[in-house]
Amino acid sequence: MFSRKNTDPFFESLAKISVNVQEAMHYAKDVRIRSKADLEEISTTMKKYETDGDDLIHELIVMLNKSFMTPIEREDILALANSMDNVLDGIEECIAHFDMFALTESDDAMNTFIHYITLSTDEIVKAMDKLQDKKLPGMREHAIRVKDYESKCDEVLRESIKQLFLHEKDPIRIIQFKDIYEQLEDIADECQNVANTIETIIMRNA
Repeated sequence: MFSRKNTDPFFESLAKISVNVQEAMHYAKDVRIRSKADLEEISTTMKKYETDGDDLIHELIVMLNKSFMTPIEREDILALANSMDNVLDGIEECIAHFDMFALTESDDAMNTFIHYITLSTDEIVKAMDKLQDKKLPGMREHAIRVKDYESKCDEVLRESIKQLFLHEKDPIRIIQFKDIYEQLEDIADECQNVANTIETIIMRNA
């Protein structure tokens, strides 16, 4: 349907968006929070990733508006970009809530969520690499893995909330931790939305 010889600028742009999301998630996974000062610094850094993501989306929209022809439907390009940006927005919002709650700790459930979400962003980047190579059918395996990680996050959410109400006595911590758990599950859902969009693109173009 399109030439496989030259790299397409729209696919390059989508790849850049995915890498920014991946880097933000790896930063969130690897960073160590030891104090409230750390929380403020981490929140600022994450906001920078989110702002960079907005700039990349804007650049893509400008390119779409200037282009008569696109390698796939422009609506699909924009949907894919926005779905990845929603992942980044969710990560930034979750870190902001850590800052607002002055939470300087994460429990095993949070770390498990973050582990699976990080793996999901890795798969999204791999899918965008396949898109750049115009190997659309090859994107499916990565979409399937993202959906599998989201299913695992569903299980983590149910178990973590169950354990929270069983063992935590402080009502404030229950509210805070439940909020963080649900935000992390929302991020996993946004990753699944990326996977769904990838599968739609495959169906329409492969």
